[in-house]
Order: sequence, then structure tokens, then C-alpha cells
Amino acid sequence: MASAVIDRHVPLSPATRAESHEAVVGRLRAAGCVFAEDEAALLIAAAGTQEELANFVDRRAAGLPLEQVIGWAEFCGLRISVAPGVFVPRRRSEFLVGQAVAIARSRLQQARDARCPVILDLCCGSGAVGVAVMSALAEAELHAVDIDPVAVRCACDNLEPRGGHVYEGDLFEPLPASLSGAVDLVLANAPYVPTGEIELMPSEARLHEPLVALDGGLDGADIHRRIAAAAPRWLAPEGRLLIETSERQAPLTAAAMTEAGLVADVVSAEELAATVVIGSRSEAGRTRQPARRRSSAR
Repeated sequence: MASAVIDRHVPLSPATRAESHEAVVGRLRAAGCVFAEDEAALLIAAAGTQEELANFVDRRAAGLPLEQVIGWAEFCGLRISVAPGVFVPRRRSEFLVGQAVAIARSRLQQARDARCPVILDLCCGSGAVGVAVMSALAEAELHAVDIDPVAVRCACDNLEPRGGHVYEGDLFEPLPASLSGAVDLVLANAPYVPTGEIELMPSEARLHEPLVALDGGLDGADIHRRIAAAAPRWLAPEGRLLIETSERQAPLTAAAMTEAGLVADVVSAEELAATVVIGSRSEAGRTRQPARRRSSAR
């Protein structure tokens, strides 16, 4: 689409951007992009030169996620930096953020002291969930962990300028001992796709996002079980564990929390196709109960 341009290194002018739009849309449609018009506008806005635009379009037409091409994703109204090979934050995870923020605000209103909540974002990927929670709260101490070094570098770019602390390692393993028993909210958008269903995912995710961010084991709940089993050690006395999951995996995630001694509550938002299981410490001597289910507004 750029072969007719004599000097591809010349910065794109407003006129050139407008002229490029139709050609870019046509290329994206031919590649099967459903939202070609919107994507073309984003690619053209992100490109500095015709050569860069041609590169962006080539990469998108080859199947790379749009967010990895332009370098950012919109999440909770924020721009989150997304590097190639890093899990792209989904809109459904905004429900996890909303639940976390509501709990944190409620705790702050009820607390006698004014200490800021300590929040842990597990399997943080780009750090999108942590960034959104910190942006919504007046004050918070955020720690984030991911096992993928590429994701950790991306999370550092997003979180460290906001005062967040990022660690590379397996779930709770790299955390400082000082956080034991001190975390108010543990948030996890851990992988929950069953191993046998990875091949059914869209190629954008299957081919361009790390398997470690997608594969949840045989039934999709392996990582959730590990998180639930270890969480009580790290949670503050009235802390909560929030795990994003699917409606199908929710009973498995809730059962894992119950097994760990937490009271599980399943909440969902139909408009986002989002489900979150919330685990809280049971009161002393309380008999374990099956998970409760309720719908919640975003």
C-alpha cells in the first residue's frame, strides 16, 4: 500500500494520513480484520512516517494483535503500554478492577486508621489491572508479579513510574517476607483456558501471546488452586482474594478457595462476559459453606 510513495521516510502529513486511510482499510479487510475502519485510524495515528505505517499494516495483516503493533491497549480508560509477546489486557478484566476498587474503598471508609491498602497483582502481564486499581484509588501500595521476563519488563514500564513494585517469579515466591499477612487484596487474572482448548483460541492469542499466560492446565483451574492454597499466608486478617475466571471454571475456583479455608463468593457481569470469584477469611469457628453466586453491575 506504500509502494506509490516516493520517499517513505518523510513524516506523515495530515493530508497523507487522510489519503492512506482507504488503502489501509482495504488491506486490513483483506486480512480479515473485522474492525478495519477503527484499526486503520489507530495505525495511521500511531505511525510517524509512511514506512512505519507500512510496517504497522504488514504486522497487523500478518495477525499480530493491534495492541502489540501500536504499543498500547486501552483499559479502564487508560493507555497501557503493551510489548510484543505480552498478554493483551481484555475488557472483561475491567470487572475485576471494579470489584477490587469497590472493596478497597469500602475498607478505607470502615477502617479506623488511614493506612493505604496493600494490593498484590499476580500474573500481572503488562500490569494493566494494577495500573487501573492504583489510578482509581487515592492511595495504594501495589506489588505485582509475573513469571515471564518479557511481561515483567513491560509491567515495570507501566507500574514503576506510579510507585508500584514489580517482581519476576512464580506467583508468591519472589515477594518479600514483610508482605506475609499484610496484603489487603490479592488480585489474579491467572490463566484459565484448559490445555486442550488452547488450539481453539483466536490465532492472535494462540500465536502471539505467551502460552504461560493462557494455559490453565487440564481443567483450566490449576493455577487458581495454587493461588488459593497459598493466599491465606499472605492475606491480612480481613484481606480478600479475587480471581478472574470463566463461568465454567468458577465452581472449580470457588472450590479451591473453600479448600483453603476461605469463604467464596462468585460475582459476574453479563455485559462483559466476566466472572470473578472472591475469597475472604471465614469468621472464627464458622462452618465452610458452598460458594454463593450473585450478579453485579460493572
